[in-house]
Amino acid sequence: MESSETNLHLRDGDRVLVIMAKAPRPGTVKTRLLRSIPAEAVTDLYRCLLDDTMALAHSLSGVKVAVMCPASDVQELAQLAGLATAIVAQQGDGLAAGLISVFARFAASGRQHVIAFNSDSPHLPVSVLASAFEMLSAHDVVVGPTHDGGYYLVGAKGLHAALFHGDGMGTTSALDALRARARRLQLSVGFTEPFYDVDVEADLTRLADELRLAPERAPRTAAWLKEWQEIVPRLQNTAGNL
Repeated sequence: MESSETNLHLRDGDRVLVIMAKAPRPGTVKTRLLRSIPAEAVTDLYRCLLDDTMALAHSLSGVKVAVMCPASDVQELAQLAGLATAIVAQQGDGLAAGLISVFARFAASGRQHVIAFNSDSPHLPVSVLASAFEMLSAHDVVVGPTHDGGYYLVGAKGLHAALFHGDGMGTTSALDALRARARRLQLSVGFTEPFYDVDVEADLTRLADELRLAPERAPRTAAWLKEWQEIVPRLQNTAGNL
């Protein structure tokens, strides 16, 4: 299957939210969770996170939605996403290449407001995404910092490839590196409120506590967490009897 990027026709002034994603395959997604959760369960979790993230993206009024992914994942993600979401193959390997591909594809003209968003923060208030787009009216770049030193979103009105060279969301130095590059490029940066994504078990525990009170924020993920938390005691009991 070819990339579905032709489904997304942009005009001057369009706002585009691009989700950075991979196909949900065992052993390739949310790998830090594999220390405590079986690979098949982690894969199911990632699929839920991605589904809820796409639903969050589509809840934004007046925003077009796309997914940027490795070329090998286009067909599988197109089947998961449906016709409402354009699936675009990135150029090159790795997250830095993916981010450069986002802004090369969607913001190179300098007439669109484009935000790249991770696929594991579907519980983010939609108001934060809306405010990120608003910040691009007054700044060259907008960043959503995570509590662990990375960032959950980055937006721009143009292609600034040097902003991402060697960079990656989710690392403890990613935010500092991005800010330093922005200063060197003399780009003004606006920041949304700090948030968290789901990388390690403590993040998952925090998310479970929040979604127990408000499952509508990410309903598919909330259902997975409820089911998994019911299974865990049984697994622990089984292990203790071996």
